[in-house]
Amino acid sequence: MKFCCHCGHAVSETIPQGDTRPRYVCGHCQVIHYQNPRIVAGCLVTHERHILLCRRAIEPRHGFWTLPAGFMENGETTEQAALRETWEEARARVAQQQLYMLFNLPHINQVYMFFRGQLADMDFAAGEESLEVRLFSESEIPWEHLAFPTIGKTLKQYFLDYPTQQFPVRMRDIVWPQRLADGANP
Repeated sequence: MKFCCHCGHAVSETIPQGDTRPRYVCGHCQVIHYQNPRIVAGCLVTHERHILLCRRAIEPRHGFWTLPAGFMENGETTEQAALRETWEEARARVAQQQLYMLFNLPHINQVYMFFRGQLADMDFAAGEESLEVRLFSESEIPWEHLAFPTIGKTLKQYFLDYPTQQFPVRMRDIVWPQRLADGANP
């Protein structure tokens, strides 16, 4: 950040009085510009023993498979964001959704929240951000062509939970570089 979005003057990175972290502060109007993590919300949509996946028509990871998900908008709840993204990407309606997985990705300042729900009907299709949308059984999942680590981890957890039909809310941290997360020296 170089300029203040309130007055247009230059900003500098400093630790404001009473704070403990560097922030961009406008030297003219003294506005502190906080940069906080972004929330990604999506759905793991099921039909019987199948999962709905979308093949991305946009970057990053164009052509790779993902669960329908995207950035939360102002003025909506996480559940509303997940349902909106599912509609936008897969033209799918979801019933009985429950929060299922939460991922912290501090290295990219994101939090992922996946809801688990059932396909309300079989009327789904690729939205503007998807090349195609289809249902996959566990053996058909294109594991080597999944767009993001959060997708693979969510799918693997779902298939572990499926036999017991117990789907508690789970939280995972994905820290990069991995060697730092494992406690090894850089």
